[in-house]
Amino acid sequence: MSADTQNRAVHRWQTPDWVAWLIALIGPGLLTALLVELGGTQKRDYIFLYLGLVAVLAVIRGLWPALLAAAISFLLVDYYFVPPVYTFTIADEQDIVNLLAFVATAGLVGLLASHRRRALLQSEALARQLREVNTELVRLNKEQAEAAQSALRLARSEQQIRALQETDRLRRELLANVSHELRTPLGTILTESTDRSGAKTVEEAERRFATVAAEARRLEALVNDMLDMARIEGGALDLALEPLGVDDAIVAAAERLHHASPNREVTWDRAADLEVLADWDRLGQVLDNLLANADRFAPPGTPITLEVSKEEPGLATIRVLDRGPGVVTELRDRVFERFVRGDAKSDEAKAAGTGLGLAIVKGLVEAHAGSVALEESPDGVGAVFRFTLPLAPDRPS
Repeated sequence: MSADTQNRAVHRWQTPDWVAWLIALIGPGLLTALLVELGGTQKRDYIFLYLGLVAVLAVIRGLWPALLAAAISFLLVDYYFVPPVYTFTIADEQDIVNLLAFVATAGLVGLLASHRRRALLQSEALARQLREVNTELVRLNKEQAEAAQSALRLARSEQQIRALQETDRLRRELLANVSHELRTPLGTILTESTDRSGAKTVEEAERRFATVAAEARRLEALVNDMLDMARIEGGALDLALEPLGVDDAIVAAAERLHHASPNREVTWDRAADLEVLADWDRLGQVLDNLLANADRFAPPGTPITLEVSKEEPGLATIRVLDRGPGVVTELRDRVFERFVRGDAKSDEAKAAGTGLGLAIVKGLVEAHAGSVALEESPDGVGAVFRFTLPLAPDRPS
């Protein structure tokens, strides 16, 4: 802040210029008139009253009005109180010393008071500057907070827009996939059931009925899987949790797989004998999908191996290993998404899947508070799917 700004600062010690100079001119006269009226024997002590007037002027207006008041006071004291009175002559040398001391003291008092006044003005100006800076900081902080809130609202809006775009993309992708999945079996059913050209043998009719039944089962599996996905994504999945033996669930799932693939061997170490807290039907669905996935991609004559262990506190870990080609690198991050498929060994195997099995496995396992992942095969052959389920609490003895 400049000196000119400091001198213009409004504070409690400052008075207008003309008032200060007026006091410097008439103040000593008024004080003299009062002292002359009062009289007294210790007239030399009056000098301290003039010093006080000089000091007050120096504080309220500065050095120069104080020096003017000191000069006028010197003349008035000499004229009215220093013998011979009513003259400007001094008879006593001590009075000369006193008057000179008065002038020197008045100048020193005025100078010190002036410095004090200047310091007070600077302090007042600095305080005002600090208040202005603080006000500006408050304003800037408020604007910054408003800008941050606007940025946050913009980021949320962009996130919502991206979410809506992603939802729209998934909806269009789902519609396209569902249309594709439904078109093939429906076309086959319509073709086989409406073709009336030519004579039909019993064998031909039976073949057509078998084809229609197979495609109908494929449609049923697709609809059921889509309903399960809708329940999972909508949070409407009901689980009847109870303590279940993992071995019992694997035995039941292996028997169901043997109905579809009688020659596929399923092996596992039954020594673990762990109990998990799960829904029997949904756990069976998880195992069925993983075993069917392994059976679809593994070469004939190779076994499917399951491993059951307790690797993490409170969790049972189940792995399903096959001897197939494994999952290609570009699909590893998307293998649990809807309608993502690998390369099956045959067209029949590829058509047997709906593309929703692993997505349903992920949803069902996570609904049980577990996790599912694709792991690297220990010997570099086949695929390894691992999932966890919470262990059942120990029953009181």
